[in-house]
Amino acid sequence: MINRILSLTILIILSASINKNKFINELEKDIPYLKNLYLDIHQNPEISLMEKVTAQKLANELKKVGYTVTENFGGYGIVGILKNGDGPTILYRTDLDALPMEEKTGLPYASKVKTRNFDGNEVGTMHSCGHDMHMAVWAGTARALAKRKNEWSGTVMMIGQPAEEIGAGAAMMLNEGLYEKFPIPDYGIGLHSSPTIPSGKVGFGKGYTMANTESIDIKIYGQGAHGASPHMSIDPIVTASLIVMELQTIVSRNINPIDDAVITVGSIKGGTKHNIIPDEVNLQLTIRTYKDEVRKLIHKRIKEICNGIASSMGLDKSRWPEVIIPDNYTPANYNDEKLVDIMVDVSESVLGKENVIDSEPQMVGEDFARYGSTKEDIPTVLYWLGTVPKERMEKYNEGNYALPALHSPFYYPDIENSIKTGVLVSTESMIKLFNK
Repeated sequence: MINRILSLTILIILSASINKNKFINELEKDIPYLKNLYLDIHQNPEISLMEKVTAQKLANELKKVGYTVTENFGGYGIVGILKNGDGPTILYRTDLDALPMEEKTGLPYASKVKTRNFDGNEVGTMHSCGHDMHMAVWAGTARALAKRKNEWSGTVMMIGQPAEEIGAGAAMMLNEGLYEKFPIPDYGIGLHSSPTIPSGKVGFGKGYTMANTESIDIKIYGQGAHGASPHMSIDPIVTASLIVMELQTIVSRNINPIDDAVITVGSIKGGTKHNIIPDEVNLQLTIRTYKDEVRKLIHKRIKEICNGIASSMGLDKSRWPEVIIPDNYTPANYNDEKLVDIMVDVSESVLGKENVIDSEPQMVGEDFARYGSTKEDIPTVLYWLGTVPKERMEKYNEGNYALPALHSPFYYPDIENSIKTGVLVSTESMIKLFNK
């Protein structure tokens, strides 16, 4: 009896190994196709809310392999459904939009596209945040799952999301009724290109991995005067300067040192000429937190600091600063710990343990978090896909070379190896979850 069980176990292990090797061989054949798709998307980028052609391309990729596709869902969003018997529903999301910036990589396939934005200004356009890579991996995963239907049972839900760069796309699709008009997912998966992890590797973090992100505007009022007569003014530039400095004490003196928070003043604008004290100064802030209670405390303290300094400058209460806090902030991304464990095990089996790393939490934001922040409380994971080409990583390791960050005009990935790694991890993880 023991020998029979042992033999059966060996057969199962051998069968899994054969299937994995077969998939890797088939994927190698698909890489040229996916690389061409990547190059097409990279050379034809579209900025947020203008992703019409990009969405059509991805919709066509899904239709080719048998998905039922809904287009123009929440802007230019697309939803592809592939049903394959009973089992869980797994959401897999990519973002579609590029950034309004000129590419400076000098590569033969560099984007030369210029776009008129909603202000009517002509801007360069580039996939400098890696969304082109996300889409290529997404398409490759969709193709692989369609080819391997005999290995899983359930429903694949492929999401092509617009407007990630402005933090709006996930909310647009959810508000359109994503979880009402389509199956409610049991799991949600996504990835993000990493500008610091070598291609061929992936990174996972548990719990909070990306921050609440929100933009706050502060209008600071004063009383203008001639620059030679400052005593006749209530100088909003001085008021603004005091506020900027005092805001930094919120993190150092009001927030528990155990909790993470960032308050950055990214813009200060006021005045028109050397010798004119203006009536108004405007500040623009970005706030990053993980916990909502910390975020709310920061809001409270910003208002208190602004009002206190304005009062000390002699401003009437009716002229105290106006703190504008929009409701549509991007929530913090939380990686479900059990789901991370499953995906790490899968990744180690297909890539090797040495190619799966622990990722530190970051204070950047990603609206993928919204898919797991609804009342349905869906477990989600957003993992990091290494994209740094070997030659760049070698130069970095030698010193005196900085790796281009995301949103840099000099950023580019190792195309083929990154696509292969992403498709392997995403596909094998989803099949594992379907058969869990």
